[in-house]
Amino acid sequence: MQQPEVSVIVPVYNAEKYLRKCVDSLLAQTFRYFEVILVDDGSPDRSGAICDEYAEKDPRVRVFHKENGGVSSARQCGLDHARGEYTIHADPDDWVEPNMLEELYAKAKAEDADMVICDYYVEFGKKTELKRQQPSALDSETVLREMFQRLHGSLCNKLVKRACYKDFQISFPPEIHYSEDLYVVVSLLLHPIKVAYIPRAFYHYNQTANPNSISRSAGKRTYEWFVAANERISSLLDEKRFATEKEKIRASIAFMALRTNYYPPSEFKHLFRGAEKGVQSLSGWKRLVTSGALHVNYNLFRRILQLLYLLRTLFLGVGKA
Repeated sequence: MQQPEVSVIVPVYNAEKYLRKCVDSLLAQTFRYFEVILVDDGSPDRSGAICDEYAEKDPRVRVFHKENGGVSSARQCGLDHARGEYTIHADPDDWVEPNMLEELYAKAKAEDADMVICDYYVEFGKKTELKRQQPSALDSETVLREMFQRLHGSLCNKLVKRACYKDFQISFPPEIHYSEDLYVVVSLLLHPIKVAYIPRAFYHYNQTANPNSISRSAGKRTYEWFVAANERISSLLDEKRFATEKEKIRASIAFMALRTNYYPPSEFKHLFRGAEKGVQSLSGWKRLVTSGALHVNYNLFRRILQLLYLLRTLFLGVGKA
């Protein structure tokens, strides 16, 4: 078997209900020279056995079993064992189009790109929504800034040259369990890497399959993980050069504090006083409820936020974000 040109890394945990759909879509690729790395992160269900079944049947599949350490450590395990010139990630509750690797790889080689970004689909049960991901410019600093505006920080719609991780000494921090992919994307874009964009969607980001996804929960542990990850991301950014982006990170933390009801109203207002500039950069309804909780009535806007999530669940299904 020829050395793979692309390594697809799939962190797996409690995914027995939907893992097959993900892996089948990867193995149906029109591209020939790739490998699928399944990292079983100590799953207590049958996920590990399913991974082994695929490895026995298809030489393109490699499986690594490890003690549970979280998604960041699972992604790093996959990266450590990857052999491809390029890597891309897939979550086990999602699926991809059969031409994804062929088109992303062709674009990367044609433009000698370090990172190729593509559009993606969001799946809400019977509804599919296309998300355009074209940066306004392709220099790394512009793309980095727009990761905090309208671009998605996931590594699932980005083909990345594996050498970049080694050249710039970038890895997934094992202690963060949330937004680990955004942390890595920001780390990469802080360097003058060459970015390309392809105006097509291949990745289906499933909003309804996994109700236990960390990013769907709103508990206090989720908030603590969210803060840890975002403070780590903020620490990458220069105070003056990226002041706007750091303000938005603080505002996002304020919104998550409101969503999880982590602080009493008075403490919430004290902690996030002065975050209004960043709050204004949040998307419409997030801006409304966070600003209202800060300046009008915390309990009222907390209830409005709960109602908005309830309506979103009823009409679209439970979302990842």
